[in-house]
Amino acid sequence: MNSRLLFEIILLFLLILLNGLFALAELAIVSSRRERLQALIDDGHPGAVIALRMLQEPTALLSTAQVGITLIGILAGAFGGAALTDELALWLEPLPGVGPYSRTIALIIVVGAITFFSVVLGELVPKRLALRNPERIAASVARPMSLLATIARPVVRVLTLATAFFLRLLGVSNDVSEQVVTEEEIKLLVEQGTRSGVFEEAERVMVESIFHLGDRRLRSLMTPRTELVWLDVNDAEPTIRETISQSPHTRFPVGDRTLDHIVGFVHTKDLLSHSWAAAPFDLRAIAQPPLLLPESMLALRALERFKETGVQGALLVDEFGGVEGMVTLFDILEAIVGDIPSREEIAAPPVVRRDDGSYLVEGFLDVEDLKALLAVDELPGEGDFQTLGGFVLFRLGRLPRAGDYVEWGGYRFEIVDMDGNRIDKVLIDRRDGGNQAV
Repeated sequence: MNSRLLFEIILLFLLILLNGLFALAELAIVSSRRERLQALIDDGHPGAVIALRMLQEPTALLSTAQVGITLIGILAGAFGGAALTDELALWLEPLPGVGPYSRTIALIIVVGAITFFSVVLGELVPKRLALRNPERIAASVARPMSLLATIARPVVRVLTLATAFFLRLLGVSNDVSEQVVTEEEIKLLVEQGTRSGVFEEAERVMVESIFHLGDRRLRSLMTPRTELVWLDVNDAEPTIRETISQSPHTRFPVGDRTLDHIVGFVHTKDLLSHSWAAAPFDLRAIAQPPLLLPESMLALRALERFKETGVQGALLVDEFGGVEGMVTLFDILEAIVGDIPSREEIAAPPVVRRDDGSYLVEGFLDVEDLKALLAVDELPGEGDFQTLGGFVLFRLGRLPRAGDYVEWGGYRFEIVDMDGNRIDKVLIDRRDGGNQAV
């Protein structure tokens, strides 16, 4: 092999590797995430500032890389198509039966070899490397790419203006600085992280619950008025003490004959401190001012109000000013991390799976938990009820009685116990029928 041929082969490989560097730099920068580049900037990584600027204004980068790749392709084609083909044809010409076709065969071999190495070493390998750690590679190649962009600025300027012109013709905005990340994309990333072991399953559930919390109204989290334990300022002290002693709660709403005439909230520790002070018992004086919130308020907004006021519970009122229920900071916490059962709830769970595969469920089971149990995304008329009992009542369309049932989605919902007018327990059994109400 003469020195000229060796030089041409080495030069050809250098051109292919240079092509790979352009491909590496281009894909690394455009694949980088702004947040990760900003983290590298905060860590003082050199080149990250330039990489972030190129990411925000990628046209100059893309034009420079494309000019470089195109020039390299032309040079590689010139060397491969001319010099190497001629040399290889001279080697093939003496072979029997090959002589007349030596140049054609040599051209096919040279083009095939250049194409192979150009695709593998000039495109695939660099791009795979760029995708493994795009931000750090982008920060490393940003300075030389910026220098090349400066050198090629006249050509890049022409290409940039031409690109903007054709984008306007297509009705496409030339501004790519704002990359909107959707909620679904974040959920997908968390799911992928969970499958790869980066996140725990409990963390994934909490992240999804936080997203859902932004759409949940307080009425879906509240303890309804019918289940509230409250104190009347007109009751005698022994009556109030008995009510408190029989309740597992530590915070109570205080009303004047009716809960709609709300006085405030009282905590058991305040009652205890008042008793130790040996002062006359005055529930109205002990009660703290109430926090009243509309039942239609979003849970995240209520969380902000709790932080602003320092209180941990609020009474919810409807559009007519009547008290509909109560929500606490603990209720919002449970909406994020899942139910945290008390001892009584552990002893009597709201969902019991029976031997025949059916479920005996408490009527107060939350709609979100009901959908998870049935493995469905939505229930008909979902905005009109908050619990399993409300769903059955909605489908039934009249006052319920024990033994009544409705069918929907292949399930049968039978009322097995009533607590006054409230549906206490429901038997859920799988059926083969379609969506219908009885």
